Amino acid sequence: MTRGADRSSCLRPDRVPSRRPNAAPVLLLCLGALLARAVPASAAQDTLIVKLGTSAPEGSSWDQIFKGMGEKWKQATGGAVTLRIYPGGVLGDEPDLVRKMRVGQIQAGALTAAGLSAIDASVAALQIPMMYRSYDELDYVRERLRPTLEKRLLERDFVVLNWGDAGWVMFFAREPFATPDDVRKMKLFVWAGDNDAVELWKTAGFHPVPLPATEILTGLQTGLINAFDTTPLLALSSQWFGLAPHMLDLRWAPLVGATVMTKKAWDRIPIGARPAVLQAAAEAGDRLKGDIRSANDKAIAAMREHGLKVTPSTPSIEAAWQKTAEEIYPKIRGTLVPPPVFDEVKRLRDEFRAGTGKGAPGSGG
Repeated sequence: MTRGADRSSCLRPDRVPSRRPNAAPVLLLCLGALLARAVPASAAQDTLIVKLGTSAPEGSSWDQIFKGMGEKWKQATGGAVTLRIYPGGVLGDEPDLVRKMRVGQIQAGALTAAGLSAIDASVAALQIPMMYRSYDELDYVRERLRPTLEKRLLERDFVVLNWGDAGWVMFFAREPFATPDDVRKMKLFVWAGDNDAVELWKTAGFHPVPLPATEILTGLQTGLINAFDTTPLLALSSQWFGLAPHMLDLRWAPLVGATVMTKKAWDRIPIGARPAVLQAAAEAGDRLKGDIRSANDKAIAAMREHGLKVTPSTPSIEAAWQKTAEEIYPKIRGTLVPPPVFDEVKRLRDEFRAGTGKGAPGSGG
């Protein structure tokens, strides 16, 4: 007899077990069947498994902090939310992660502005080249722009769990260099899939080679690229600097990011547990910010010990890069960043500089 037939028989008056010595097990069996039918179908789906993709290497600070965040989620929800982390780009590049979130293959991603901009272009405003001189400036602008950015991302069905950054983007190359003209002679990695950014680099006279970030190492090995821009910590943890042992000590742009979850997954988290989930995510973001910012200086020191040659920036070198960036601002505004958001970022940055006197070259973190 099938299990379905067994359950239905428990509901028939003529099948109610009598007071035989073995009636108790039968009663329990019937009771279990009745309870199983009474439990809503959604009960089997109470546990939400959140699959989070990231390009951060396994074992890195990002990876460890995300794991700690997952433990807090599990505790705060009584096991209702379980976080599974897929580090090191095993699920693909950031545009791949965004696509997989949209179709429900994964539920969350720890993304830089490159991935977030694939959701909403306004996030790229936090990463405009040579717009910021210090972390103080970045923090001031981001905190005031955050409600706008989070609203725009939510309108596209993504909930922001925390904001963070991964240090200052600097240029690395196989050969010594210092000025924009030096890099214009090289084959420069740019993110694949961002055709507007590729065209902007070309407009500025560079030779961009679009690749997934997961293929930077292979590109350097084959000679497909011989220069790239990233943070010192990523260059160290991914071992890219071994094939591009020259770095310019110039803060080109902050590498900002955020951890986001699809609204569909967020709506499955018990309402009472959501504040604790956000709190754990915010704490992870704060810890990431502190750990990563201090780790970048240590990364440069570690790479120096393994052959990295650092070219110091001078006022004339910085001025050349500033000029290069500002010459393409009119194209960044409207192409990569919505004009109102670009204008607001510049206004906030100028407000910070005028109001506090901080942010001068060499000041701030």
